[in-house]
Amino acid sequence: MVFCLKRIIGIILIASMLAITVVGCSGDSGTATTKEVNFADAGWDSNKLHNAIAGLVAEELWDYEIKETPGSSTVLHEGLLKGEVDVHMEVWTDNLATYSEDLAAGKLQELGTNFDDNNQGVYVPRYVIEGDAERGIVASAPDLKSIQDLKNYPDVFKDEENAGMGRMYGAIPGWQVDEILYKKFMYLGMEENFIYFRPGSDAALSTAITSAYEKGEPIAAYYWEPTWLLGLYDMVLLEDEPFDQETYLEGKTAMPSVDVTVGVSNEFGDAEENKEFIDFLSNYETSSALTSEGLGYMQESGSDYKETAKWFLNEHPELLDAWLTPEDAEAMKTALNQ
Repeated sequence: MVFCLKRIIGIILIASMLAITVVGCSGDSGTATTKEVNFADAGWDSNKLHNAIAGLVAEELWDYEIKETPGSSTVLHEGLLKGEVDVHMEVWTDNLATYSEDLAAGKLQELGTNFDDNNQGVYVPRYVIEGDAERGIVASAPDLKSIQDLKNYPDVFKDEENAGMGRMYGAIPGWQVDEILYKKFMYLGMEENFIYFRPGSDAALSTAITSAYEKGEPIAAYYWEPTWLLGLYDMVLLEDEPFDQETYLEGKTAMPSVDVTVGVSNEFGDAEENKEFIDFLSNYETSSALTSEGLGYMQESGSDYKETAKWFLNEHPELLDAWLTPEDAEAMKTALNQ
């Protein structure tokens, strides 16, 4: 009796082990392995937003698990070369000393340009030039067109701490653009009736612009695109001399726009399982204006990056038509509205 019981138990155990082995080895009965994509997170809002937009499409259409690796631009670039990072949605190519060399050597893949209209310079609110009837604001500098013209309006852009002087807000101390902008300030002879005012941080600069704009007051300040601030507020970039590679560092011309590309590691780009996603990323193209619009919505609504990505794609379904096959574009539009 004892022998029979042991034999029965043994048969049950063997059968159980065989069943587990069959299930574990079967390619049809188990679920497919989840694909992963690791995005570079360089820390700034526009990069995070583009990660969220591309990540949302990857999740909905191809069941990717989304990850992000934070770091500086140079560290993330090295991660891309080593395959530790899969996708970088905002490679600011001019800011990476070895980018062209690495690309030519085939160390990474450039899929296309995300945007290349990232202006920077001195901005003023549009109401300063054109007025704003709805807010009861009369144009205070209707002939203001260029940064050179600022010298004619010290009484409009008053420096409250220096009587008779105007104020131009410069860039953040320590940024290369601050040196360039100050050289421009001196080159144009603006020190005669203007103060070059350096805010202590990005937060201080954006606060100064926001405060002036909400009050309907004049302000002339350095800023750049894409940013939430320029997505929310109607600002005009003052004209400058056309960009010249030889003299812009001396402040004599406008500063260049940077070609901001979408890059992937060779390992990720060459994997057959990523082909559809790579095709999508190869078509991925936006603009500074579109990006600023998304960032402005996020700032005003208090939404997180993923919520903003959903809003953005619902607001601009034409982008899905440009990025995806007709079938995938329709599938994505349906998923966004579920």
